Amino acid sequence: MTAVPILMFCLLGLIWGSSFIYMKLAAELISPEQVVLLRVLFGLVPIAAYAAFKGAYSRSHAKHFLHILVMSVVGTIGYYYGFAVGSSLLPSGIAGALSGLTPILSFLLALLLVSEERATSVKALGILLGFLGVLAIANPFGDDVSSSDLEGVIYNAIGSFSVGASFVYAKKFVIPLKIPFSALITYQLALSALILLVVIDLDGIHAIWSDTVAAAGLSLGLGVLGTGGAFILYYYIIEKLGAVNASSVAYVPPVVALLIGVLIVGEQVRPWEYAGAAVILAGVYLVNRQPKDST
Repeated sequence: MTAVPILMFCLLGLIWGSSFIYMKLAAELISPEQVVLLRVLFGLVPIAAYAAFKGAYSRSHAKHFLHILVMSVVGTIGYYYGFAVGSSLLPSGIAGALSGLTPILSFLLALLLVSEERATSVKALGILLGFLGVLAIANPFGDDVSSSDLEGVIYNAIGSFSVGASFVYAKKFVIPLKIPFSALITYQLALSALILLVVIDLDGIHAIWSDTVAAAGLSLGLGVLGTGGAFILYYYIIEKLGAVNASSVAYVPPVVALLIGVLIVGEQVRPWEYAGAAVILAGVYLVNRQPKDST
């Protein structure tokens, strides 16, 4: 009964983990903000079709425009832009490893802003390990560290912080609205696309089509699968395996991204970066660890 959900769980981890190399390849041809725009546009297609198939749209949702606007800016534009810039400045494997910071920052923000969240010594240790892992990867005191390395780490952290903030905002303000997830994500992506079309410079965006691999990676790997398809898979896994089990997919993308970067692309990863990635994953485990039922 759980074979298909488990398979989908593994597939989602693979899709999200491979997204960093797609961002890296695309950013060599077009700007990070253009990468975000195309990712959103291609990701909008499958989720919008899925929402229409499920009959999820309703005119009554329009009254929640301000909440959708916040989710668009924080949960889509800030999130994707931070990772796109970070991936353009860092090896894709390292950028992927840093994405493990997302659940740690999400819990920290929830702890500060959501009254029902409780701190424990184990979770506090997880938060500390997460930041130590980031510090190890950034290596700000090393002799061979570059400004682009530090900038890339900062942008990745901004992306993780942004999506973490969107989780907390959604928990407090959006989930109680009972908007079907497929409709909510469609509205969020559509509004993000409109904002990006207005504010970014589109000059040179056509250059992505000059490289077949980069174009396919961006449109299919990062957009259709990595954005629209990934949302559908994630909520399917929540429905079948539960939210707690689904959240553990956070362990998979950092590992997948590192393996792709090192084994397939041939990126050079330094020993302390491996150590930092391992420490971040340990932090994610401790933050997501569920206390045993004492009853």
